[in-house]
Amino acid sequence: MLFAYLKRGLLAGGVAGIAYGLFMAAVANPLVGYLEHAQHGHAHSHGPAAESVVAESTTALVSIGGGLLWAVFLGGCFGIGLYLFEPALPGRSTGRRLSLAGSGFLTVSAVPWLVLPPSAPGAEQLLTVTTQFLLYGGLVVLGAAVAASGVAAYNRLVGRHRWLAVAGGIGPILAAAVLLPAVTPTIVRHPELSTELLTAYQAMVVLSQGSIWLCIATTFGWLQRRTRHESTATDPQPAT
Repeated sequence: MLFAYLKRGLLAGGVAGIAYGLFMAAVANPLVGYLEHAQHGHAHSHGPAAESVVAESTTALVSIGGGLLWAVFLGGCFGIGLYLFEPALPGRSTGRRLSLAGSGFLTVSAVPWLVLPPSAPGAEQLLTVTTQFLLYGGLVVLGAAVAASGVAAYNRLVGRHRWLAVAGGIGPILAAAVLLPAVTPTIVRHPELSTELLTAYQAMVVLSQGSIWLCIATTFGWLQRRTRHESTATDPQPAT
């Protein structure tokens, strides 16, 4: 059973990864190039055209490959997580998948971004790479605790009133969103980038990462329903 969940998760991650990689190549990479151009003017536009085409093609291939591997990894984690925690997740099958996807997004991305926001080109990092890595690991653990607290609060209160359970579920998330930025200093700066461009870039990163989790959950559900349908279709009919 665990292998079946893991297999579906990897397949769902592959589908999400292809979509994410194409998005990176078609949207994110041009936006990054525009941000670099906005900061440095035409400083990078004087190279030979052939070299520029090769560089852009290489960047696109790396983006597609990296996006695919990242989403496959997340899909595998999703499959294992659903196998282990499905009974504790709120809702029925679809609700449980979406709850896990939201928890994964909070754990891996949203909560860490409250302290380590997505860095656009030209960012000034005020911490060393090692410190950032250790800090990110701690924030991932905190994100998992926030997600687990929200799920536990919802399950505890849903018997009383559904909207009370919803409020209890989002309470830890709102608390993290308010407290973490307030108690942590700014450790990433973008002095050469306007607020509007930075906001656009970070919004793109947030939406794209959230879309990976949504695509994984949706594709996993479709694969699960397909497997059940095929199993039902091949079961022998009871004798009459």
